[in-house]
Amino acid sequence: MTVKEIYMMHEEKMKKALDVLRKEYGTLRAGRATPSLLDKIMVDYYGTPTLVNQVANISVPEPRMIVIQPWEKTMLGPLEKAILKSDIGLSPNSDGVVIRLSIPQLTQERRTELVKVVHKKAEEERVAIRNLRRDANDAIKKSEKEKVISEDEAKKAQEEMQKLTDKYIKEIDKIMAAKEKEIMEV
Repeated sequence: MTVKEIYMMHEEKMKKALDVLRKEYGTLRAGRATPSLLDKIMVDYYGTPTLVNQVANISVPEPRMIVIQPWEKTMLGPLEKAILKSDIGLSPNSDGVVIRLSIPQLTQERRTELVKVVHKKAEEERVAIRNLRRDANDAIKKSEKEKVISEDEAKKAQEEMQKLTDKYIKEIDKIMAAKEKEIMEV
C-alpha cells in the first residue's frame, strides 16, 4: 500500500469521526428545539421499527417547541409511546391531530451535566482519531519493512499523519467549544 493510499484512507475515516461527533451533538438537548432531537427515536409502524421522521412531519414553530404531525392519525399513540420510552426526557402533549414537545429551560445543574457529556463524546472521538494515526503509522512501518518505501519516506509520512491528526483534533476541539457555548447560553 502506498503512503498516499494510507493517508487518504485514514483521512476519510477521520472525517467520519467528525461526522459522528456532529451527529451525537445534534441529539443533545441544549435548551433549543431542533428536529434532530428525534433522530434516534424509533416508532412501531405496523410492526416495523421506523424513524419518527419517516412517519410524521416534524417542525419547529418556536425556539422551544417541536410539533410532530403524523401522516396517519393512527400513529399518534405509537408516536407518544416512542417519545415517552426514549431518553430525551420530554413529555408529549397531543391534541388528537399533532403532538407538541415543549422544551423546558435548562437548569444550571443540567447545563453542567450536558457539558460533561459534550467533553466525554469529544474525548471518545479524539481517541478514535489517535487510534487511526496509530493504525496509519503501523501501515507505514509495514510498507517500510517490505521495502515499498524508504526510511526517509516513512519518517516524512509519519510526520504528515501527525499533522493530519493535529488538524482533526483541533476541529474536534472547535466543535466541542461551539456546543459547550450553545449549552451554557442562557
